[in-house]
Amino acid sequence: MPVPPPPPARGEAIGSRDLARWPTRFGRWLVHVIGLLAVAISARLPTRWRPAADHAIAWSAANVAFIVFASLCLSVILALTAGAHEVYEGVVGHDGVAALDRPALDLALQWRSPGLDQAVTLFTEVGGPIGMPILATTLALTLAALHRAWMPIVITLVAAAGALAMTLVGKGMVGRARPPLEYAVPPYEASPSFPSGHTLNATVLTTIVVYLVLLLTTAAWQRVTAVVVGTLFVLAMGASRVFLGHHWLTDVLAAWAIGLAWALAVITAHRLLVTLRRAAPPTTSS
Repeated sequence: MPVPPPPPARGEAIGSRDLARWPTRFGRWLVHVIGLLAVAISARLPTRWRPAADHAIAWSAANVAFIVFASLCLSVILALTAGAHEVYEGVVGHDGVAALDRPALDLALQWRSPGLDQAVTLFTEVGGPIGMPILATTLALTLAALHRAWMPIVITLVAAAGALAMTLVGKGMVGRARPPLEYAVPPYEASPSFPSGHTLNATVLTTIVVYLVLLLTTAAWQRVTAVVVGTLFVLAMGASRVFLGHHWLTDVLAAWAIGLAWALAVITAHRLLVTLRRAAPPTTSS
């Protein structure tokens, strides 16, 4: 008689949705392929890196699967980000700035006022290279302490590292100029415009924090609040960059897309970890 699979532990389900359940054929194929690859890699790890128990290779494979899948996805997204300059050149070549970016900037200029400019500037600093990591790390540490788990910290650090890499690659490869300074609200920024680092970081880290909240809370109203607040925060962060004249609209649109893709990749990597760890054979006692 087959043994039923163990129920999901805390942090392994969102409501009634078990993270280890893959209803689509592609999802099951992904688990199979990444699982085989992770087991092969973990079996070649030095013995001192693995516990001596019989289930050590399977346990290690779950962690290796997280690293392997996240690394593969990061490589693909970095390549797409680096190749975005080709797309940018094509858009600009067909009057893309005049068709989309400039009208958005003109609309922002109509809404400006000294008080609103100052308020939006203060808000956008939350998504900056200092503010957003501090905010996300604080929330991750809080969740880790409340639920006595390291995973919130690990996932947040991996997501943040990938977001930083994508920002640096995109700005370095594309080198797009920001809107003219006469249309920008100080303090001015000198780095390339594509993609919007504030928007990308906010999208990645906010999505990950919302995911962690969904995993570690049981009340439906808490999950709904997290999704709504997180979505509004990400949208507002992107809009603030255009409003202040620090980025073109297409910089923000690209950052939303790239950031969401990377956040979903990290979430999928975590689901693979949970699935393979659950499938590990139990420890045998002598």
